[in-house]
Amino acid sequence: MMLELQTLEARGPDDFPTAFAAMGRDRAGAVLVLTDGMFNIHPTRIADLAVKGRLPTMGTRIMVDGGVLMTYSPKLPDLFRRAATYVDRILRGTKPADLPIEQPTAYELVINLKTAKALGLTIPPSLLQRADQVIE
Repeated sequence: MMLELQTLEARGPDDFPTAFAAMGRDRAGAVLVLTDGMFNIHPTRIADLAVKGRLPTMGTRIMVDGGVLMTYSPKLPDLFRRAATYVDRILRGTKPADLPIEQPTAYELVINLKTAKALGLTIPPSLLQRADQVIE
């Protein structure tokens, strides 16, 4: 099976309907919303458009709480703790350029079953068992 990636731009919430309409015309099978503060403050609007367009959507944890289908992403509290250690080292005199780049080590899978039901999807029990949280 081959997937074709389509990139759409939305500079603000007024662009969301146009982007989802384009996905409908192009018969998109799913949507991945990248991490961005602008998207995170409009999760319900994105989720509503995704359900209306019958598009399973993955986004950030905040977006799943707002109605998007699921997320598999780094755990934010873990990232914040790691950032604090960087700040501490910088304040103690380490040059930022001398700090190593670290990969996240803790991830979470969160599934919104209400959204799955609205989309007419059945999430396999094996996936639900692996989820860190299931929103019902």
